[in-house]
Amino acid sequence: MTGIISYGVYIPKYRIKPSQIAHAWGREADGIEKALGVFEKAVASVDEDAVTLAVEATLNALKPFNFDPAKIGAITVGSESHPYSVKPTATTIAGILGLREDLLAVDLEFACKAGTSGIQLLSGLIGKDKKYVLAIGSDVAQSKPADVLECTAGSAAASYILGKTDTIADILDFNSFSSDTPDFWRRDIERFPSHGGRFTGEPSYFYHVTGASKLLLNKTKLKPADFAYAVFHMPNGKFPKEAAKRLGFSDEQLKPGFTVSQIGNPYSASSLVGLAATLDIAKPKQKIFVCSYGSGAGSDAFVFETTPLLKEFQKNNHHTVQSQIQDKQMIDYSLVAKNIINKYRI
Repeated sequence: MTGIISYGVYIPKYRIKPSQIAHAWGREADGIEKALGVFEKAVASVDEDAVTLAVEATLNALKPFNFDPAKIGAITVGSESHPYSVKPTATTIAGILGLREDLLAVDLEFACKAGTSGIQLLSGLIGKDKKYVLAIGSDVAQSKPADVLECTAGSAAASYILGKTDTIADILDFNSFSSDTPDFWRRDIERFPSHGGRFTGEPSYFYHVTGASKLLLNKTKLKPADFAYAVFHMPNGKFPKEAAKRLGFSDEQLKPGFTVSQIGNPYSASSLVGLAATLDIAKPKQKIFVCSYGSGAGSDAFVFETTPLLKEFQKNNHHTVQSQIQDKQMIDYSLVAKNIINKYRI
């Protein structure tokens, strides 16, 4: 059975409060954190991008079992913030990490679900010639300055090494649900994405998340009560809780992987960071439900079941999600503005 061999996460240490962003633009700041359900967000430094975040996350994935990167036969990198429009992110990361050259390397883009799409695609490649594969979700989330999206768009990366032996969590099943729903977009000539405001909720996020989730629950004949934990894509602090409630999952099932309130929404890394935070505290033989979401629009839903080897992994994992969340440095908006100016040469 295909499953997770190891995983790693990287969260930049810089944090800023949404109220500071709102205040910098002369907008109402009181109560904005509570309204969004986001109290701090992670901010990439001026010398960090989707590549550097992904490399750090993958190095953290290699450490617990001293995994040899030369064993990896394929890599996908899901991101909405690839540094180059024409030049693959995957080969850059592979070169930095010292992966072998007889390698399938692919960049993926499907808004915030590009990382989970990589897990699905690579799961079908694991076999005799590709014993181990690497799926990454990494984003320095983009947002137009002064847009409400700037208050939630965060930065982080998550890397998952997949294989068929010595797994810490098996993939029992998965499925996808997609439609042409233009709720979030950026044309090639534009610097920042646009979105449909309140229309990004009911006809897009909830339609696809509940659609994918119900299909998988029916397919596997499982109920929400059969799962110890659940993780949903976290664009803000309210949507995943509402989706969970509609599907019959509890706040307690969501709690371990509910990272959005502390780091914001790192797009392609969002649900994968939530899964990692859940695996950090899960026990063997527990089921975890995961459903990602990507604008445009679609969702990937998964059923994972942890194995006894997870306990050994947890003993050797010194870069847990919570330890990185706590390792932080608060900044003001002047540094964020400096990063924007440097990146976009404004």
